[in-house]
Amino acid sequence: MADPFYYQTIEKSAVAEFTDRGSKFIAYTFPVYSIDAFKEVLQQMKKEHPKASHYCFAYRIGADGMTFRVSDAGEPSGTAGRPILGQIDSKGVTNVCVIVVRYFGGTLLGVPGLINAYKTAASFALQLSPIQRLPIEVKYEIQFDYTITNDVLKNIKKFNCHIMKQDMQLFCMYVIGIPKISEMEAVHAFESIRGASIKKISDPDS
Repeated sequence: MADPFYYQTIEKSAVAEFTDRGSKFIAYTFPVYSIDAFKEVLQQMKKEHPKASHYCFAYRIGADGMTFRVSDAGEPSGTAGRPILGQIDSKGVTNVCVIVVRYFGGTLLGVPGLINAYKTAASFALQLSPIQRLPIEVKYEIQFDYTITNDVLKNIKKFNCHIMKQDMQLFCMYVIGIPKISEMEAVHAFESIRGASIKKISDPDS
């Protein structure tokens, strides 16, 4: 059963290469936390490898891992994206994308050959990507008077919250991620600060 309070992702990007009958498969792993971040990475790969024949990928995003996509990018259906996603899932990680750039070597590999190549390249790159365990966070907005900033920051530190967005004026606003494991206790602590109000944010992109 998945841990309700923590998820696993990769700490940093890695790259690995697999070659079969002249075709070169270069796999890149990236930690990504949104679809937009993934799109930027994909554009970057296309700029770095303008002469490649295919840019196949898979990603899984969100602490719950529910946002995912695979692409065969012109390869026969099911030969690239699915095998790549299979490697991400075998590692039990999320907020990860793997892009495999292929340079065609002149010899057709066939369906089994392609599946093996994309799976192996992705596996090699993921083996080089250190895994980290991070707390699942719940997003909240806190509004407070500037004079009580220190009290708010004390609680942010105490509960290992993560400031995602801030607007510091006479009246201030933070969007924070509260670790789910201490959510109730943290919310109660923020509510007990006089002059502060806190509300949960349900929109994942806000």
